[in-house]
Amino acid sequence: MSDANEPAGTVEPGGGATGAGAADGPAAETGSAAAAAPPQAAAEANDPAGTPDSADAGPVRRVRVVLVDDHRMFRTGVQAEIGQTERTGVEVVGEAADVDQAVSVITATRPEVVLLDVHLPGGGGVEVLRRCAPLMADAEQPVRFLALSVSDAAEDVIGVIRGGARGYVTKTITGTDLVNSVFRVQDGDAVFSPRLAGFVLDAFASTDAPPVDEDLDRLTQREREVLRLIARGYAYKEIAKQLFISVKTVESHVSAVLRKLQLSNRHELTRWATARRLV
Repeated sequence: MSDANEPAGTVEPGGGATGAGAADGPAAETGSAAAAAPPQAAAEANDPAGTPDSADAGPVRRVRVVLVDDHRMFRTGVQAEIGQTERTGVEVVGEAADVDQAVSVITATRPEVVLLDVHLPGGGGVEVLRRCAPLMADAEQPVRFLALSVSDAAEDVIGVIRGGARGYVTKTITGTDLVNSVFRVQDGDAVFSPRLAGFVLDAFASTDAPPVDEDLDRLTQREREVLRLIARGYAYKEIAKQLFISVKTVESHVSAVLRKLQLSNRHELTRWATARRLV
């Protein structure tokens, strides 16, 4: 569920694409460090023999990226942090704010890597992965996905990895590390923020499929996120600030969660979430 309505993405001449729209809050932290140069550029900078003449130097490595996130201000921040192509090697060729836009822009631009938010209008990041499965399976020009989300919940991490994403990093990542992660995913590596890798190892350590929680399945992705923060003891204002939504929207989500789970108050909600290890 999104709190921002944005028009459909558009494909620009030369293969670029954009999806404009108004965000419902300030941009999430993308890290204060400047984006790193791609591996080859870094190697040349450290070459004791000096920088080779342009006629002799090989091409600087590049990677084409699409940004998928329902907050325009966050997309703008990521673009500013990593999208200076001559310095970072990252070329942002498209943006999208919801599932339909994402599938359209990714199909039109065929990037090497997609930075994908987990919670999107229209079904979330998992739905984007499902609809882009043929592009991921393309042997000659595969599109690879790296989840970039504010959420650090195990079910979100496991969900997108099962869907085909090559990694999962949180929005506290620095620009330098994000650039490096993008190039690693382009190479086919799996990339995770340190504490999230354990979720994946635990999930795939057993061949048994996890049991389906019908109560939890009644909730939308955004409602699960609000539920988790409520159970952790966050006040409504704190949740609104962290999720970039209004306090009124938080209250609406809490009411919906209580109704769907047939609970009376946030104390019962906290016990419910704790019993399912969602906190």
